[in-house]
Amino acid sequence: MKLSDYIVEVLKDNGVTTVFGYQGGAITHFVDSIYKVEGIKYISNYHEQASAFAAEGYARVSGNIGVCTATSGPGATNLITGIGSAFFDSIPCLYITGQVNTYEYKRSNDIRQEGFQETDIVSIIKPITKFAVMVTDAKDIRFYLEKALYISRSGRTGPVLLDLPMDIQRAEIDPEELISFYESEEYRLIINDKVYLKDVNELIELIKNSERPMILAGGGIRLANASKNIEKLIEITGIPVACTLMGIDCINHNHACYVGYMGSYGNRYSNLAVANCDLLIVLGSRLTSRQTSSIADSFAREAKIVHVDIDKNELNIKVKEFLSIICDLNLFISELNNSLLKFNYKFDFTAWIDKINNYKARYPSYETHKDTNVINPNEFMNKISEMLNPNSIISLDIGQNQIWASQSLKLKKNQRLLNAGGMGPMGFGLPAAIGAWYARPNYKIVAITGDGGIQMNIQELQTIVCEKIPIKIIIMNNNALGMIRHFQELYFESNYYGTIEGYSVPNFVKISEAYGIKSFKISNESGMDELKEKLNDNESYVIEVELKNITYVIPKLGIGKPIEDQEPLLDRKELKENMIIDMYKCK
Repeated sequence: MKLSDYIVEVLKDNGVTTVFGYQGGAITHFVDSIYKVEGIKYISNYHEQASAFAAEGYARVSGNIGVCTATSGPGATNLITGIGSAFFDSIPCLYITGQVNTYEYKRSNDIRQEGFQETDIVSIIKPITKFAVMVTDAKDIRFYLEKALYISRSGRTGPVLLDLPMDIQRAEIDPEELISFYESEEYRLIINDKVYLKDVNELIELIKNSERPMILAGGGIRLANASKNIEKLIEITGIPVACTLMGIDCINHNHACYVGYMGSYGNRYSNLAVANCDLLIVLGSRLTSRQTSSIADSFAREAKIVHVDIDKNELNIKVKEFLSIICDLNLFISELNNSLLKFNYKFDFTAWIDKINNYKARYPSYETHKDTNVINPNEFMNKISEMLNPNSIISLDIGQNQIWASQSLKLKKNQRLLNAGGMGPMGFGLPAAIGAWYARPNYKIVAITGDGGIQMNIQELQTIVCEKIPIKIIIMNNNALGMIRHFQELYFESNYYGTIEGYSVPNFVKISEAYGIKSFKISNESGMDELKEKLNDNESYVIEVELKNITYVIPKLGIGKPIEDQEPLLDRKELKENMIIDMYKCK
């Protein structure tokens, strides 16, 4: 059996239905093998970075591993940003790169290159993968493939890479004679599948003694497939839930206990709730400075913090934690729910919920815009929520568009929101939406991007045309790189180099027409009716939303401020009225 054929069969047996990639001389054997197998499809993107993002989108939505392939040299190096994105956001992806024949590969590290397009991709990407290896012996393929798949999906999930020389890809093997990783001494359980009842009981006691508890739900909820269990937890306890950027879609936003998105650019009411709680249960969040602010000792400073995460390296390192628990989130929350139901605990946090609802009413994510000739981005996002099909997946790019959507979209139970967090790569939104469609072709897919982000991977409009993928692409166009422009306004005397000056935007409607995709432009409230009509049909559209050149994301947290003190700053008397605990005294 040809080795590349064997790899495809293993991927199919592991439930992989789609492989994203871009052709090249060193990967042709593997791509040819994909075409010969029923039930698994090769999708040719128009840039390897887009292939990597598409695989990530597929993995996020399907719950299975995303697979991406590229040729040697520039093909492999074009994957790096996507690999980094999967690594920082803990997304299980397998990257398979082609490599020059083993007999052409450089014989010494003192040689820069021997074979054409030869590049040591394994050494380059090792810091941003869980496992990476070049396979130099065909007999090792089963071992390394099984190891890669296992490591990618175990413990804190993440990307892995196999580099395959051309002569290894085309080698003839006998699958019966191959050594299995699962039969080796190296194989061991990485995941912590033990839940210690003492941890569960201690947390229950903390909840019983709390008046103002909060749950902070991070991206780990989705990664652990724990969305149903966290919903059950809040039904049992009535504890309000705030979400990090990566955790926004793990809770139905119509639930009475949902308290919005918290963080540097989070909802003001959400930040106030977290700041004033007396118990903070952190589930699957790294607690970066975008949650804690740059002054970590100000974060939830009068609360007992309980942190549950599968990665022990993320526990008790940024803030002082009362209880740190290393465990798979789904297992832990399930055991917590079982214990709560077993003893039939009753909780009443009505007064606390009323206080949070007061915050919500006082500081909504947007104010209704009186001028109907101007698009208010946050209000626009909220209106999109009302139009979206209940089974929708929204893929966001990076920039102001991402924050407007994260602040003001109201997600229903079955809807998903794809946010790239740790790497924050512009150009993510469109290719990730393509990957999401291949994971859930029965869902409505919407990509929301900015005029900067769409230009990073605009070539993927051709993938949409070629594959007939019904995606709605909403471009929030302010003719600027708005996030950095605002930064320049604050700290660089409004010198808008590279964000307005020296930066320009093409005619997106004409570009869409050149690709063969229908398009239209919205510049005021009158265009919303057409958007509602088109948003849920079965065709692709590029929808350009015209904004003012100078746009803002508010509220935002300034440097050296606690999370409850976002800009534009509240009057000190008003802020004090909102605080149940003492005001933080900046040093």
